[in-house]
Amino acid sequence: MSDTLLLHRLHFAFTITYHYLFPQLTMGLALLIVVLKTVAILQDNPVYDDAARFWARIFGVNFIMGVVTGIPMEFQFGTNWAQFAHRTGGVIGQPLAMEGVFSFFLESAFLGLFLYGEKRLSRWGHWTAAFLVFLGSWLSGFFIIVTDAWMQHPVGYRVLPNGLYEVTSFWKLLLNPWALIKYAHNMSGAVITGCFVMASVGAFYLLENKFSAHARAFVRVAVTVGVLACLFQIFPSGDLHGKYMAHHQPVTTAAMEGLFNSQKGAPVVLMGQPNVEQQQIDNPLAVNKVLSFFIYGTTSAEVEGLNSFPQDQWPTNIPLLFFSYHIMAGLGTYFVVLMALAALWLWRGKLFTSQWLLWPLMLSFPLPYIANIAGWMTAEVGRQPWLVYGLLRTAQGDSQLVSSANTLFTLLGFMGLYAVLSMLFVFLIYAEIAHGPQRAPAKDVQSGLPVSAA
Repeated sequence: MSDTLLLHRLHFAFTITYHYLFPQLTMGLALLIVVLKTVAILQDNPVYDDAARFWARIFGVNFIMGVVTGIPMEFQFGTNWAQFAHRTGGVIGQPLAMEGVFSFFLESAFLGLFLYGEKRLSRWGHWTAAFLVFLGSWLSGFFIIVTDAWMQHPVGYRVLPNGLYEVTSFWKLLLNPWALIKYAHNMSGAVITGCFVMASVGAFYLLENKFSAHARAFVRVAVTVGVLACLFQIFPSGDLHGKYMAHHQPVTTAAMEGLFNSQKGAPVVLMGQPNVEQQQIDNPLAVNKVLSFFIYGTTSAEVEGLNSFPQDQWPTNIPLLFFSYHIMAGLGTYFVVLMALAALWLWRGKLFTSQWLLWPLMLSFPLPYIANIAGWMTAEVGRQPWLVYGLLRTAQGDSQLVSSANTLFTLLGFMGLYAVLSMLFVFLIYAEIAHGPQRAPAKDVQSGLPVSAA
């Protein structure tokens, strides 16, 4: 791999990884804000109205950061990846344009109405604004995933005589099975991020004995939705995604699992280090026959190993792919255990006073970010060495006229700029959390007593 191609890849990897720190929270919070508004109306409870207003402000800060960090990625298609944009623009340009024209404007317009139009709208009108923000953010995620899914599993296209790609069936593009499965998996991951962030802030307030009514509302909604999202993330969405990948990208599945040789009753490796030179897993902790069962529903099925495929089709960084996948899967298991325990204690009425559970809820908020980024790394590193799987190799898609020095210069510039943005973001979020959700004295949802804003 040339130095220029490597830098193009690192540049895009950095900008897209940093960018996705923000949309995953906005997409998760969008659903939770609708839930808070619904409870507020159905129970006529102002605490939940305050909670929705508080999280809408957090949403707004994240939304702005997502916009600022997302725009450069669009330009990178034309600067760092000009050959890819030229050849595939007739396909990927359509969902990307729809994301900007429909989803972004829907989300941004009604976010402003939700934040500033509460006094002019009825309660159900305000709820409708929240729902349309949710709809816009989730449509945005759908069109982006449709684009990526075509790169993973191209459908509904043809190649023109000049080597360019164009759409032959718009509905095949939108309803790509890979896109639908990945969308379900990705959005449940975003909801998990939103739930853990909301539960973390609620747990922090409870441990600090601040805003107790709102803190209980945060934790109650986050844990209730969170346990469902965590279970859905593993089954059916994760299970379906894994099986579909095993059938359409078997070499990727083999690399994710560190399976070098085809094997009947293939094991799942829980821990270990892939040794590509020796074609083995060092220090493996494995469960026999489980991988065959997960993919084919029987413990005796044969799973193809990496050696069943030419080495030029192997993912280019097998250790990174292996560890990314196992970090995602391991954290997903942890999320289920923690949220299930929290849901059980919530049902028993003991969660709000159980510090041994509130502490891990508070401290776990960074982990969904890590899991979601690891999941995307698994998908994108696993697709290599292809930009469009089976059609266009990564080495055929970068810009030939952009030098490695120019790419390195802009990469360092983005790193510096994003460092400044990070400090501003942390300051704004800290200020919102320190200020708290309560604008006026409210009654505690359990005791009925006024709650101090201190």
